[in-house]
Amino acid sequence: HHAALQLRDAVLHLRRDGAFVAVPLFRVNTDPIGPHPVGSYEIWVPSTSFYSVFSYLCMNRGNLSILVHPLTREEVIPFARRVDHEIRNAWIYLSFPLDLSTLPVKSEEVPLQYPSLKLGYSTPEPEYTLDQRRRIGASVEHILKGEKEATRAPMN
Repeated sequence: HHAALQLRDAVLHLRRDGAFVAVPLFRVNTDPIGPHPVGSYEIWVPSTSFYSVFSYLCMNRGNLSILVHPLTREEVIPFARRVDHEIRNAWIYLSFPLDLSTLPVKSEEVPLQYPSLKLGYSTPEPEYTLDQRRRIGASVEHILKGEKEATRAPMN
């Protein structure tokens, strides 16, 4: 419990100092709750900060296990339980079996968290248009053309 709170507080300090955007929930569960068989807490991270937060958690987790998963409305596929927790997940360190029967079967909407931040699913416009991303990708390919260690993208 103490190590988890220390990690959460470190994430809060880094957010305050501008390292990334991450929003830990105020509640820390010291006992099993929902699908989680051990104490837990949630940190919401928009995609724009994901790699920074994920890297930080990997390097600073101590002996804590961390479940990472997206929040989508595609929660059910035939003969499976909640997709985000069961299939679209990654564990940092040891995994725990989850009780997926405690999760809702279906959600009609994409979960919006902290829409006031206008990040993640609440972003009013994409950061880059598809054409802008394609131009960036072409530029990266052009720059890496001369790098013998870099694999080039397929042409088709």
